[in-house]
Amino acid sequence: MRNPELNPEPGTRNRNVQYRVTRTRLRKYAWLSIAAALATMALKAVAYVLTGSVGLLSDAIESLVNLVGALMALWMLTVAAREPDEDHAYGHTKAEYFSSGVEGSLILVAAISIATAAFGRLRAPQPLEQLGVGLAVSVTASVLNLAVARVLLTASRRFESVTLEANAHHLLTDVWTSAGVLVGVGAVAVTGWERLDPAVAFVVAGNIVWTGGRIVRQSVLGLLDTGLPVNEREAVRAAIERHLPEGVQYHALRTRQSGARRFVSLHVLVPGAWTVHDGHELLETLERAIRGTVLNVTVFTHLESLEDPSSWEDQTLDRRVKAGEGPGQER
Repeated sequence: MRNPELNPEPGTRNRNVQYRVTRTRLRKYAWLSIAAALATMALKAVAYVLTGSVGLLSDAIESLVNLVGALMALWMLTVAAREPDEDHAYGHTKAEYFSSGVEGSLILVAAISIATAAFGRLRAPQPLEQLGVGLAVSVTASVLNLAVARVLLTASRRFESVTLEANAHHLLTDVWTSAGVLVGVGAVAVTGWERLDPAVAFVVAGNIVWTGGRIVRQSVLGLLDTGLPVNEREAVRAAIERHLPEGVQYHALRTRQSGARRFVSLHVLVPGAWTVHDGHELLETLERAIRGTVLNVTVFTHLESLEDPSSWEDQTLDRRVKAGEGPGQER
């Protein structure tokens, strides 16, 4: 059967993206994220030195996490772009989940560091200095982060990259976090209440914990072979049922997602009198329909006879083994 990655059907050629090629191209976005992380980390460190604000220090720490996450993203996108090999026949697409998982874990570590620094400053408040200059530097860093985050988010949606999506949302969280810190520092400048600064830092830490936990959860679900989203599963079912001739059935429809790569498998039951050619043509039609419904999908189909009782014994993941069918036993 034709390879849907290298030779997509007419009508789906522009919709289906060659996974390995796009992953190679996506590395330029990882380099953009690395450059942005270095620039914003430097700017926010300068802002902290100028003001002494622990809130701005928390911002700088999160930018360090951004840098580590961007470096991890570059590495994992490189791995994901590798050709399938004998040990990884289904490709290396799950590498992207390691990137988002590591980034999520680092975010949680950064949250602990921020909370620790804020607790010390809450117990011993210190006056903030040169607020105007510090806030201006921090705003510049936030605008840079926002611009890069929008670029990454657009690319993640276009190429369905969980790595770039995690990076983009982390940067966006950094932007909103910076906004909160600026509000806190501004409030200190207006009210003179120095404990507002560490109080805002605690809120920042809480927000980072929520974001890090969400990213880690998404990574774990990906590594556990989570099925396609409900809307995509229903679209696949509809595509199959549109092309099923009368008297033909299917079962054991299973889906999973690995990064941007999707996998769909099903068993198609046809009358036993059909020829191999007839059955093959039907499977080709169903596979084309599925590939035209969802992007970046690899389809596995299995042809069975309606009249054979054994065709109905493999609907579950683990088929019941009959006497004489075990490993090493004669049949």
